[in-house]
Amino acid sequence: MQSGRKIFFIIMAFFVVGAGFGVGVYVGYSQGPAIDQVTSLYNKETAKPAEVDFSPFWKAWSLVEEKYVAAGDGLDRQRMVYGAISGMVDALDDPYTVFFPPAEKELFESEIEGRFEGIGAEIGMRKSILTIISPLTGSPAAGAGLLPGDKIVRIDDTVTSDLTLDEAVRLIRGEKGTVVALTILRNGEDETRVIKITRDTIRIPILDMEKREGGIFIIRLYNFSEQAPLEFRKALQEMARSGSNKLVLDLRNNPGGFLDASVDIASWFLESGKVIAREAFGDGSELEHRSRGYNALGAIPTVILINGGSASASEILAGALRDHLQIQLIGTKTFGKGSVQELVDVTNDTSLKITIARWLTPSGVSLSENGLDPDVVIEITPKDIEELRDPQMERALEILREM
Repeated sequence: MQSGRKIFFIIMAFFVVGAGFGVGVYVGYSQGPAIDQVTSLYNKETAKPAEVDFSPFWKAWSLVEEKYVAAGDGLDRQRMVYGAISGMVDALDDPYTVFFPPAEKELFESEIEGRFEGIGAEIGMRKSILTIISPLTGSPAAGAGLLPGDKIVRIDDTVTSDLTLDEAVRLIRGEKGTVVALTILRNGEDETRVIKITRDTIRIPILDMEKREGGIFIIRLYNFSEQAPLEFRKALQEMARSGSNKLVLDLRNNPGGFLDASVDIASWFLESGKVIAREAFGDGSELEHRSRGYNALGAIPTVILINGGSASASEILAGALRDHLQIQLIGTKTFGKGSVQELVDVTNDTSLKITIARWLTPSGVSLSENGLDPDVVIEITPKDIEELRDPQMERALEILREM
């Protein structure tokens, strides 16, 4: 019996030590240096290479330390690290994946909060060309005459062909009262024009509303900020008080914003559980975002206005309502910004905005490839702008009156 107990305790001792060792390995890995975690990822049996050769990077670093002419004056090694990260991200060839060093992170966070100084225009890359997605309503950019689709050739004296999206944003932004000159090429024109814009403090509007004859109510939604669902709810209350029973939802020049805002607003039109958007990840998996089922507008005759400045969350909302309710889209093709970004802190004062997925409409149409084509194509000509005509809105009102 004593011999049996002795053997039992020896076995238990080995078990405890082994379990402790296993837990230690796990904790050590999860809390260990990032380099160790990255290296281990490449040792798994996947389609990825067995290892990545970092020796060229360290060789280049060593050569800079050894030979760079100003090395003796003291290298800014932290800045070199940030530059290396930026270079790695640039190699992805995705204008929406961006590394933010401390100053840029602060600027980006101020924009998310809806307060910054600049010209008030959303810009993006279209076929690797810096392009105006939309000028914000009431902004200096709108007042100066910038239009969706304008291609920015120069920012002051800087040619934009070699700039990243983030670099362009930094050049266009600036202190209130200062002037930036944008050389732009407009669709349908052969020669560039220079538009000088005085920067100002930008307050991002959310929406406005208007009642028209024939029981028609217009909601112009300018962005999908955190406050957009609340403001949309207030607009619907005003619509009910006005006695209106038809709706024009104007998403023109709306560059998007928060997914949750888009889902919440779509939920006013759709029954509970209806798919609003599908999020397709690189590993082939999908995440479906579904209606919360407020469904107060599902039977209300509605049309949606879109144009080349309608992007991201605007495209999600418009695509979902057309797929489920056959709501007509009127205007011109949307921008086609169908990718999903996540903002992740790298350190306390730096962050990485990284593309993690692509948007699909409920029927499976990729928003990032071609955008959305309207059901009723109506162009706005320079003469329309000059004479303050809005043929897209006029057509929307005409269609609703016939419904």
